[in-house]
Amino acid sequence: MRTIYGPIFTLRPYERGIQETLGKYSHFIMPGLGLQIPLINITRVRDIREHTMDIEPQPVITKDNVEILVDGIMWVRPTADEEGIKRTFYNIDDWKRAIIQLAMTNLRQEFGELSLDESLVAREKIATNLQRILNTFAVEWGLTVSKVEIRLIDPPDDIKKAMHKQKTAEQERRSMRLLATGEFEAAEQHKLAIIQRAEGEREAVIQVAQGKAEAIRLVNEAAQQYFVGNAQTLKQLEMIETSLRENSKIVITEHGISPTLLLGSFPVSVSDGNNGHEVKNAR
Repeated sequence: MRTIYGPIFTLRPYERGIQETLGKYSHFIMPGLGLQIPLINITRVRDIREHTMDIEPQPVITKDNVEILVDGIMWVRPTADEEGIKRTFYNIDDWKRAIIQLAMTNLRQEFGELSLDESLVAREKIATNLQRILNTFAVEWGLTVSKVEIRLIDPPDDIKKAMHKQKTAEQERRSMRLLATGEFEAAEQHKLAIIQRAEGEREAVIQVAQGKAEAIRLVNEAAQQYFVGNAQTLKQLEMIETSLRENSKIVITEHGISPTLLLGSFPVSVSDGNNGHEVKNAR
C-alpha cells in the first residue's frame, strides 16, 4: 500500500485506490492521472496483483500423535472492484499478516484430522481444503486466495528411518516376487517347449508310418495288377515241367494246357469236353 498526499498523482494499471476527504471515504480511484486537494484529500493505493506468500515451517500433530514439520505457499490478491478495495483498508489492518496467520491455524487443523500415513499422500486434498477455508474468511477482507500448495511434510528422524527400512523391505519382497514369477514363467515355457517338441515328434512318426503304409498299399496294388497273372502262368509251366519229368499226360484245351499225373501205370487226362486234345507221354 502507498499513500498519496500531493495534488497530482498517477495510478498504474495494476493499482486501485480510494480517496478520503477529511478522513471520510469519498470515491474510488482507477488507473490514470488523478487530482486532489492537499490536507483535505488523501489517496490510498492498493496493488491488486497476485501476492506470493510463504507459510512458514511449523510443527503439527497428526491424529496418531506424530509430530511433523510442514510448510506451504499460497497466492493471494486483493479484489479489483470498489467494494473489495474498501474492505482491504477498512475491514483488516494488515491483510497479508492476517491471511498468513489464518493459513497456519487451519493447516494445523487439517493435519490434525489425518494420520501420518494419510498426511504423506494427502497434499492435494489438504491444499484444496485449505484454499476453500481461507476464501471463506478472505472475502470479508476483500481478498481472493487463488491457490495453495503444501511444500514440506517432514516426519521425525526415527520415523523416517523406520519408513526407509519398510520401503527397503518392500522393494526386496517385490524383487523376489518378480524373480519367482520370472522363474515360474521360464519353467512353464520350458515345459510347453517339451510338449510341443513331443507333439512334433509324434506327428513325424505318424507321417512316416502313414508314408510306409501308403507305400505298402501301392506295392500290393502293383502286385495284384501285374504279378498275379504272371505267377499263374509260371505255376502252369512248373506243373508242365513236372508232368513231363514224371511221364504225366498233358491235355491241351481252349483254356490252355492242363497236365495230368499218372495214377499207377494208367494215365488220367483232364479235359473240358470235346474240344480237348490229349497228349500222352509214353512211359
